[in-house]
Amino acid sequence: MDKRIVIPGDFLSESTKKAGYGTYVKNDIVYSSLCGIENVKEDRVGVIPLTGAYIPSVNDVVIGVVILVTPSNWIVDITSPYDGLLHVSEYPKRLRSEEMPKHLNVGDSVVLRVKDVDGSMKIELALRNSSLQILRTGQVFEVPPVKVSRVIGHGGSMISMLKKETNCNIFVGQNGRIWFDGKDEDMELLESAFDLIVAEAQCSELTDRVYEFIQSKKGRKPATGAFFKNEAGRDADKKEDHPEETYRKIDVLLDPGN
Repeated sequence: MDKRIVIPGDFLSESTKKAGYGTYVKNDIVYSSLCGIENVKEDRVGVIPLTGAYIPSVNDVVIGVVILVTPSNWIVDITSPYDGLLHVSEYPKRLRSEEMPKHLNVGDSVVLRVKDVDGSMKIELALRNSSLQILRTGQVFEVPPVKVSRVIGHGGSMISMLKKETNCNIFVGQNGRIWFDGKDEDMELLESAFDLIVAEAQCSELTDRVYEFIQSKKGRKPATGAFFKNEAGRDADKKEDHPEETYRKIDVLLDPGN
């Protein structure tokens, strides 16, 4: 069954203790504060927004694109209303200003960590794991940031399946940019799968749907629910984590090259 789409003011629950992300409480009733997908769990009810810009938080891991090089900073587009600053001191070795474009230039895609966000939305970036990860190969695909959790899936179910079935290396940035690399035909298939995830993000059992889509593209006809058949997590894809919780659980799955 598809999940219910709610708008601000829609009734969600009579238990105020269950009020979660995307809700507000009035007269001991929990209502939706967003336009999105109702997210009901045993101990919590919330709303997963359908749209919205990426707003950085400290320790987010993102894929940025350099848009300007200044004497002391690389200015980086992180798909947010606010650009990020990567200071030259973050580079693995000491550089003079004139050397900066030789090592990281306009148009380069790079994996970064959000180091700090102040009250004026000045965003300081840092290198992830103290190493510079420039994405020289593969492709970068963009999805709405609010749908990143669906690309990953509950406990990493979706991203694990995509890696296995397409034989591609995949890295998902919390800002909605996804890097992937593999054979041309596999990357083309993976891109089609991403399109399907975005289009049907509101649907339940999404991992099964995408798995069946991939198998059909390969000329196979799996039984419905084949991906989770005989697995303890058969219904895991029906549940939703808040994106931040999901990332903390499966960060190990997101390293480029794994």
